[in-house]
Amino acid sequence: NPFLGLRSIRLALKHRLLFRTQLRAILRASVVGNIRIMFPLVSTLMELRQAKSVLADAMEDLEEEGHAFDRKLKIGMMVEVPSVVMMMDHFVDEVDFFSIGTNDLIQYALAVDRSNKDVAGLYTASDPSILRMIRMAVDGAVRHGTSISMCGQMCGNPLYTMLLLGLGL
Repeated sequence: NPFLGLRSIRLALKHRLLFRTQLRAILRASVVGNIRIMFPLVSTLMELRQAKSVLADAMEDLEEEGHAFDRKLKIGMMVEVPSVVMMMDHFVDEVDFFSIGTNDLIQYALAVDRSNKDVAGLYTASDPSILRMIRMAVDGAVRHGTSISMCGQMCGNPLYTMLLLGLGL
């Protein structure tokens, strides 16, 4: 299943040289605009710390070469897997912001491949477990003063607007 394999932050960390080059480009662009970096599909503190280490190396490269960049660049991560929701109290110390990615969070939490017609009907944004995870993520971020937002199909559906506002988003 490609959704459970080598993708997002895992793929970036496997190809660190290319990842570092991408981060260098983002950092160089940060002098001309409001840029933030958000790491996707992080599932462990180790992955996040490794990504931040590559970012630190890219910053060091640019400093040594005399290139300007925003040294106060905000670093964030996606909340897309249940393991992150369960460990929010640890992740809040590592980032400046979060974004809940509902598409993957729902898929991973409910063990449903939304593109598989045999089980796609089980992919439900309003499942109580999903709502509880969203609430846990929001509470964990807010409790530590870390901003949190949402992306994905759920927040684009007006049916959920009041519910998401009530959950603190």
